[in-house]
Amino acid sequence: MARRILLVAILFMFLFMLTGCNIEEPINPENGIWDRYFVYPLAWTLEYFAELFNSTDDRMLDRYGWSIIVVTIIIRLLTLPLMVKQLKSSKMMQALQPEMQKIREKYKTDQQKLQQETMKLFQKHNVNPLAGCLPILVQMPILIAFYHAIFRHELIPGHTFLGIELGEPFWGLAILAGITTYGQQKMMGAQSNPQMRILMVILPVMITVFAFYFPAALSLYWVIGNLFTITQTYFMKDMYNLNQEGAAK
Repeated sequence: MARRILLVAILFMFLFMLTGCNIEEPINPENGIWDRYFVYPLAWTLEYFAELFNSTDDRMLDRYGWSIIVVTIIIRLLTLPLMVKQLKSSKMMQALQPEMQKIREKYKTDQQKLQQETMKLFQKHNVNPLAGCLPILVQMPILIAFYHAIFRHELIPGHTFLGIELGEPFWGLAILAGITTYGQQKMMGAQSNPQMRILMVILPVMITVFAFYFPAALSLYWVIGNLFTITQTYFMKDMYNLNQEGAAK
């Protein structure tokens, strides 16, 4: 339970950092590690792809929306190894559920012994119950960098995507962000991992609430990223059935 509380606290901390300091200062790659390695590269990449979609046709005002979609997919491809690791961990946790249930029934009156035996089971099968949290924690700095790139580089305000003002909150995308976050967690098997199960409820609610107050561009990033991960997981999940069978032996 302590680990769950710690993880949720970390997520809240990262999300509150979205409104962090220097939000109105221009991006300066010489102004420290955060700007140099996170905000500036992301802002430059968004601008680069927006220019590729540029046209004299007024309809290409949507180019920043398409740029966000392309950059989101690139980021998810770069973090693919972490997603694979999370998927493997979820499959292993599913395979260990019968043994974990036996341990819970045997030591239901002794919480200390219950935790000890559960950890022994994880160590025996080389399973890290918190492995599934890593992709979420990695995404948080990227989400914060998106927020800074939007406001400090003045890329997004004034531009639209499919009629949606990217610089303003949009309730439709906010709700979609929450729904797709839940769908992603379920597809990744979070419900089978005791350490991740709490996130399956809390994280979608958090994302939805924050998305109601932050620019639609940020919600678009989250929705596209979730949809990409859901699709990716759908086609990949059967690749690890052997791991699940092997863990149960």
